[in-house]
Amino acid sequence: MKRFSPQFKYHSLRRYSTIGGMGLLLLVGGLALRPALKSNADVPQVLAGSDREKSQAKAAFRVEQRQEQSRQIRPENFALDRYPVTNKNEKYWRNLLWTTAVVQPQEDFVASTIEQILSMALRPKLSDAQKRTIDMAVRVGTQLYLSDPNRYVSLGERFQQTIDRSPDPEWVAMSLSGLARGGLSPEQIQALVGRVKARFPNWSANVSLQTTLREMAELISPGTVPPLGDLLNWTIAPKQVQLYVLCQQDRDVLCQTVLKDGNGAFVRQQDGQLWSVPLLLRSIHGLSWNFIRGETPQGIYRMEGVVPQPDDEFFRAYGQFPLVKLFVPFEPGAKQFVPGKAGAFRGTLADYRRLLPPSWRNYWAIQESFWAGKSGRSYFRIHGTGESPDFFSGKDRNPDIYNWNPTIGCLSALELYNEQGQLLQADMPKLLNALQAIGGQSFSGYVVVIDLPGKARTPIALDAIEAALRGGKLTLSTTRQRHTLPTKSAKALAMATSQSLKADR
Repeated sequence: MKRFSPQFKYHSLRRYSTIGGMGLLLLVGGLALRPALKSNADVPQVLAGSDREKSQAKAAFRVEQRQEQSRQIRPENFALDRYPVTNKNEKYWRNLLWTTAVVQPQEDFVASTIEQILSMALRPKLSDAQKRTIDMAVRVGTQLYLSDPNRYVSLGERFQQTIDRSPDPEWVAMSLSGLARGGLSPEQIQALVGRVKARFPNWSANVSLQTTLREMAELISPGTVPPLGDLLNWTIAPKQVQLYVLCQQDRDVLCQTVLKDGNGAFVRQQDGQLWSVPLLLRSIHGLSWNFIRGETPQGIYRMEGVVPQPDDEFFRAYGQFPLVKLFVPFEPGAKQFVPGKAGAFRGTLADYRRLLPPSWRNYWAIQESFWAGKSGRSYFRIHGTGESPDFFSGKDRNPDIYNWNPTIGCLSALELYNEQGQLLQADMPKLLNALQAIGGQSFSGYVVVIDLPGKARTPIALDAIEAALRGGKLTLSTTRQRHTLPTKSAKALAMATSQSLKADR
């Protein structure tokens, strides 16, 4: 979840004429462009109409950028006697801890300094600036710990101390969540849960503790995922576009998307196959969904148009294309979370559940976006990236996602450039064209994110989604069924792409 500059929304609207041309390549022909591989990222040809160079995507700029990050990882920069955690040094530590998250260095002095900052979580009477620095250290410490719990045992011990002695319930909740995600047994999790409840008898009144303890209960005894077909065939509200993002429980695996128009018809390619783009919903910190900068929560989001990407100031973070705006319940800014009711969702959990099919209303995981909104999470977007795939470390767990960059809660689309800064491949134009084709320029509707059962290490196959739509049992792969009859949505996509191409000329 990237946070925006206060000035971001006031930038002038920039025309993005490349969308029409690239949309023709990516949509009408059903062309499947293979991602550039790690070993030959400069080999693929530049997309037609996309030869304009982006200076921040050029190889020389990116090499210098990465070297600048790496140069900061020096013992003297992590010396707390030189840079104590004070109000004056808040910006210094915010920048250095973010660099640590990006580079994910293995040097012992890095972990040692983070451990010392975490020890401050036990102190009373901290200033707000000190709390913000500790807050960031807990997140980056969690990231390092989850990358290798055996290597970072001492960080785990700091989390244990935080659980037992910190007065801050959110730090306690994050520490419990991080330890549990690091591979604790159900018995070990249960013991920690007991200690937290004993220290915080009113835990149910704190959203961070309440949701974390519920997550622990799910880890110990997972609930049964309701039928996927019930969710896909359900209409949240009439005449609303619905984008489904189907993920594996391991967010190091790409998520699959499918799109339904306002009449309830799924968008398809001209060959009859379901329309889809892959998205990565991985938090760089590995934090749980109920914490700011954590994973993208499961559940329902309101989708309302785009935020234009106005200039190079935000290129590295978001790429060159507009961002799709999403809103969780309780988040200000939504025009109509529920059609016919102005403003943000302000209802109860029962009101939220009524947006779901009956079989899903008591399923805990799909309520995550409701509780994320309660906890103050916001600014979720679907966006590309201007960063090089090798800018972020820690991608070795699944080489298949190498070309997609992690976020701090947003939904990340593929966007690749060659060494000259020219665009090679991008999925945002395909997504934007599809949404505008079935929902108009100011499209609105819903995004539904759900993790599928099991521990698969590959994205769900479109054939499995087809089977679920027909009421079949969800499996990771099925025999492909051909659909040769074009739907109204497929025709609309082709027509809209053709029209946008003419308009952009």
